[in-house]
Amino acid sequence: MKGRAYPEHPMIGVGAVVFNRNNQVLLVQRGNQPSAGLWALPGGLVELGEELKNACTREIMEECNIEVRIGDVIDVLDLILKDENGAVQYHYILVDYEANYLNGDLSADTDANDAAWFSHEEIEALDIPEATRLVLNKAIQKRKSG
Repeated sequence: MKGRAYPEHPMIGVGAVVFNRNNQVLLVQRGNQPSAGLWALPGGLVELGEELKNACTREIMEECNIEVRIGDVIDVLDLILKDENGAVQYHYILVDYEANYLNGDLSADTDANDAAWFSHEEIEALDIPEATRLVLNKAIQKRKSG
């Protein structure tokens, strides 16, 4: 597969705001670009022939070694990052879901440097991309109201 930088077309990614039994949220520290070192939602790219929710479940298992139940879509957004010359360096169409932890021992794997549960208050102090923060806030508000 050609690298993800400077793609010929947008790539489709999935992610989830995963809540545990204590209402904490799962975040992973990204190991790769874009946004390497920042905290983000677990997830990844959809494979050819794979349904979105199945891709999300698979990616979370690969990245965090836990099983989840995928719920409703929280948001669909474009992530387009350009280089200093204005060329599109990364272009993702992201579908983010709400999910609930089912079982497994959380540990970072594949392209995550770390994985951890955070309270809603702890999230405020983390270095998180703005788009991720918006999705987190939507999911948390939906959880509180529903």
